[in-house]
Amino acid sequence: MEVKIGVQNAPREIVIESSQSADEVEGAVAKALEGDSKLLSLTDEHGRRILVPAERLAYVEIGEQAVRKVGFGAL
Repeated sequence: MEVKIGVQNAPREIVIESSQSADEVEGAVAKALEGDSKLLSLTDEHGRRILVPAERLAYVEIGEQAVRKVGFGAL
């Protein structure tokens, strides 16, 4: 699943491919914004952890992972 994170005062957004479900990502964002956690913590497909300070979050866009089409039948 593709997750885009906008950070205040940063010119570029953070884009990761995560193996977490949309509900898990939404729960992590909600927990960070409620103040239970000072950081938004997500894990990408390679096991790397991305940490963003909750007070600097501008937006989080949760999208579905695009299915890659391979071969001539994809045209």
